[in-house]
Amino acid sequence: MIYSKEETGNFSAQSFAHLVVDEKDNILTITLNRPEKKNALNPVMINEIAYSLSYAHFNNDIWLVKIQSSGSVFCAGADLKSFSAAEEEPTVSTIPKPKSEVLIGELFTQLHKPCIARVHAAVYAGGFLIICGCTQVVASEDATFCLPEVKRGLWPMQVMQSLLGIIPPRKALDLCMRGNTLSCREALDLGIVTTMAPAGRLDETVEALVQEIKANSPSAIRFGLKAYDELRSISEQDKHKYLKKMLYEVLKTKDAGEGIAAFKPKRKPKWTGN
Repeated sequence: MIYSKEETGNFSAQSFAHLVVDEKDNILTITLNRPEKKNALNPVMINEIAYSLSYAHFNNDIWLVKIQSSGSVFCAGADLKSFSAAEEEPTVSTIPKPKSEVLIGELFTQLHKPCIARVHAAVYAGGFLIICGCTQVVASEDATFCLPEVKRGLWPMQVMQSLLGIIPPRKALDLCMRGNTLSCREALDLGIVTTMAPAGRLDETVEALVQEIKANSPSAIRFGLKAYDELRSISEQDKHKYLKKMLYEVLKTKDAGEGIAAFKPKRKPKWTGN
């Protein structure tokens, strides 16, 4: 992760300029809170997201991350003016500057926790990096999805890579080349959205998914997502050997012991995330 466990140790004492963060019931909720700029991603907001995800990664008391946003747009992509400005914007953020470059697409892959995007409105351009990085995307049926970069003489480079892990290459290239707006139904059919919520029932749908995931072992999920991440850099002939090793690691967890102990008497397991 971009930030170390030690750097995120005082997470609750930090001030965020463009996020609202809330930790409750083993869930870290991250709200993009720059509605006046349609939640466009500037360097400060990106660092704050990296810091929050690093904290969630290292904290076993966090079982799940939920990402949402305020305002009329989920995320308008990158704030290009802020990246090209000669001087940094003044900010109240106390998040330390990262020691290495922040790549949003990699942040989510390395989180190793379930991450649900609650999408209530339009997603544009670099906003796809957030939803493509999440394990689940629950979107309102009236949400829309668009990569308009080509209409401005640009190309969604990083988004293209993220999309290639989710949808067929021709579909990804078509979306990048045409810059069309997808309806929620179209995004669902492609696999960009995992659940479409009826109008007025977005929160209810997200909460049902949260509780369904929380009913399962957070340790097993954490190790499973870690394995999924690390498989990318392991040769084909070594993958099963690595996964067997990871299975033994899962078996050593307290959650595995609890799950096995609860199975025979058919009682509900009491997970700890350890």
